[in-house]
Amino acid sequence: MKTFHLILANSLVAFVVNNFVWFAVTFWVFLETRSVIATSIMAGVFTLTVAFSGFLLGSLVDRYPKKRVMMLSSVVSLVLYTIAGLIFITTSSEELKDASSVRLWVFIVLTLLGAIGGNLRGIAISTLVTILVPEDERDKANGLVGTANGVAFLGASIFSGLAVGYLGMSWVLGIAVVASLLVIAHLATLTIPGFPKKIRHSHDGEPEHEHDHDHQGVDVRGTIRAIRLVPGLFGLIFFHTFNNFLGGIFMSLMDAYGLLLVSVQVWGILWGVLSLGFIVGGMVVAKYGLGKNPLRTLFLANIVMWTICSVFTLQASIVLLAIGMFVWLCLIPAVEAAEQTILQKVVEPERQGRVFGFAQSVEQAASPITAFLIGPIAQLIFIPFMTTGAGADTIGAWFGTGTDRGLALLFTVAGLIGLAVTLLAMRSNAYRSLSERYTKEEQEQELPEPTPA
Repeated sequence: MKTFHLILANSLVAFVVNNFVWFAVTFWVFLETRSVIATSIMAGVFTLTVAFSGFLLGSLVDRYPKKRVMMLSSVVSLVLYTIAGLIFITTSSEELKDASSVRLWVFIVLTLLGAIGGNLRGIAISTLVTILVPEDERDKANGLVGTANGVAFLGASIFSGLAVGYLGMSWVLGIAVVASLLVIAHLATLTIPGFPKKIRHSHDGEPEHEHDHDHQGVDVRGTIRAIRLVPGLFGLIFFHTFNNFLGGIFMSLMDAYGLLLVSVQVWGILWGVLSLGFIVGGMVVAKYGLGKNPLRTLFLANIVMWTICSVFTLQASIVLLAIGMFVWLCLIPAVEAAEQTILQKVVEPERQGRVFGFAQSVEQAASPITAFLIGPIAQLIFIPFMTTGAGADTIGAWFGTGTDRGLALLFTVAGLIGLAVTLLAMRSNAYRSLSERYTKEEQEQELPEPTPA
C-alpha cells in the first residue's frame, strides 16, 4: 500500500498539470475568440482523440512494465507542452485571436495531446490497484483514485482561472514544463511491480509464461472475446457510452455558460471550490466502499445526477448552478469507482489494461459526435429560440431569455433524456446478468479454501 500511495501521489501531480493546461487553454480560447463553436470543436477533438487512443494505451499498459508506460506518459506531455510554448511565444496576438488561424489550432492540438498523454497513467493506475491492493479493499482504493482526481480538478480549476486572468498563457505553459520535469524525476525513484506471471506447460512439457502469448499487440478481437465472456459487461459499457453522448453537451458548453454569468477569475475559483465535491465523494467511497452491489450503486448515482442536470439551470442563478454541480461532482467518484471495481472483479488481470482501454475508447466515442454537433445546434437553434424565437415568447417570462437561457434549455432537455434512459436500463437483462455475475464472484471469493489431504 505504501508503494500504491507513492504512485498515486506522483500521478496526482501529473493529473493537476494536465488538467491545469487544458482548462487554461479552454478558458483562454473562449475569452480570446468569443466563439462557442471553437470551444465545442476543442471538446470534440479532445474526446475524439481519447476515444481512438484508448485501444493503443490499454495495450501499452498490458504489454510493457507499468513504470515505463507512466514515464512515457509524462515525457510525451513534457515535449508537447514545450513545443506548444515555443509556438505561442512566436505567434502574434492578432493571429491567436482569430478562431480560423492555423497556428492557433496547432497550438490547441499540441496542448490537447499533452493533456491526453495523462490518460496512459489513468489506465495504468486502474491495473495497479489490482496488483498492489487486496481484493476486498479495491473499491476503497478506487475511491482514493477518485479523490486524487478530485484534488487535481480542484487545483487545476483554481490555478487555471487565476493564471489566465492574471499571468497569461506563457506562464501556464512554463509552469507545466517545470512541474512535468519534477514528476519525471520523482517517478524515476519509484519501484513499480507488474502482474505475477502465470506458468503453464506446453505440449512438450516445457513451462511457458501466459504473458508471453498475451502481449503480442492491440488484440481488439481478444479483448472483445474477454468482455463477451462476462454477461452484461457490454451493456454496462454501452450505458456509459450513451451517458457520454449526453455528457458531451455539458462538456462543450458549460464553460461558455458559466462565463456568461461570471468573470473568468470567478469561474475558475468556483470550479476549484466545487471540485471539493470530487474529493468528498472519493473520500466517502474510500472510507465506506460501494456496498455489496457496486452496479446498483452506480445506477442510483446516475439517477440522482441526471435529475440534477434537469433542474440546475432552470434559472440564471450562479448559486443554483453551483449547488447542482457540487452534488453532481460528489457522485462522479462513486460512478467511476463502481465501474473500475466491477471490471477488476470480473476481468482477467492480464487483460485489464486492454479492457479498460477498450471501455475508454468506446465510452468516449460518442462524446465527439455530440461535441462537434452541439456547438452549431446551440448557436443556430437553441440560442435564437430563447432570444428572439418562440421559446422566448412561450417560457421566457419565467425561464428567462438570452444566450445563457438557450444553453440552459439544452442542459435541461439532456438531463431529462438521461434520467429516462437510466431508469429503463435498470430494468434490462444486461443489468440483471452483470449484477448476478458480480455477486457470484463475490460469493466464490468468500468460500473457504479446501483443506489439503
